[in-house]
Amino acid sequence: MSKNKKRIIFLVSIFFLMAAFCINVYAEPGISISDEGITIRSSDDPEEVSNSIKLLLYLTVLSILPSILIMMTSFTRIIIVLSFLRNALGTQQMPPNQVLIGLALFLTLFIMSPVLADLNDQALKPFSDNEITMEQAIDSASQIMKDFMLNKARTREKDLALFANIAEIDAPEDINDLPMKVIIPAFMISELTVAFKIGFMLYIPFLVIDMVVASTLMSMGMMMLPPVMISLPFKILLFLLVDGWNLTAGTIIQSFG
Repeated sequence: MSKNKKRIIFLVSIFFLMAAFCINVYAEPGISISDEGITIRSSDDPEEVSNSIKLLLYLTVLSILPSILIMMTSFTRIIIVLSFLRNALGTQQMPPNQVLIGLALFLTLFIMSPVLADLNDQALKPFSDNEITMEQAIDSASQIMKDFMLNKARTREKDLALFANIAEIDAPEDINDLPMKVIIPAFMISELTVAFKIGFMLYIPFLVIDMVVASTLMSMGMMMLPPVMISLPFKILLFLLVDGWNLTAGTIIQSFG
């Protein structure tokens, strides 16, 4: 008998042997599903309707929280200044991105703490206690954020005029009467401008060190030696001697009125 026939007989024998042991195997009984299902009903209870609206509002705020953090707070200015500082030092990924973002978040909370307290006292808490309607809470919160963006962050009038002209809105007597669709983009452009100005000022002393080190190496004939590698310790030393982190954090905080 050839090897192929022996192999076929062996496989067939294994198959029938397994089939004999599987005779008493039964399928799992089906799982019964309730017939009740999910029902949607209307409610005439004002308190139940209010709780549903609150839940919807909270979920909406949570979904747009990252955008709010970037568009309407001091986070944009802080993270850009810190990124400029790291690039000026030439330390590549030191401090890491996670550290810079964490520092920017806590500085943002420190700067925004009075605003958050006003939002809680004048909008969120009265709305939760059913003292004001949702429209009144949104209007109160908008006025608080307008005050921060226009007065404390000092949004430039040039940027406000740009978006007001594009939206074909007449300039009001009080800039607080401008709609949020004009104030928010103007605030963001103003924050970018201020952050780049601060970043430029941070770059100057470190740029001077790079130029001095590069010219010194060229005069000594060490053109193959990277100037960045030599200037990095001097830049870090200068930053530590002037207490750079304290100075940078203080400058950022004081820039918000």
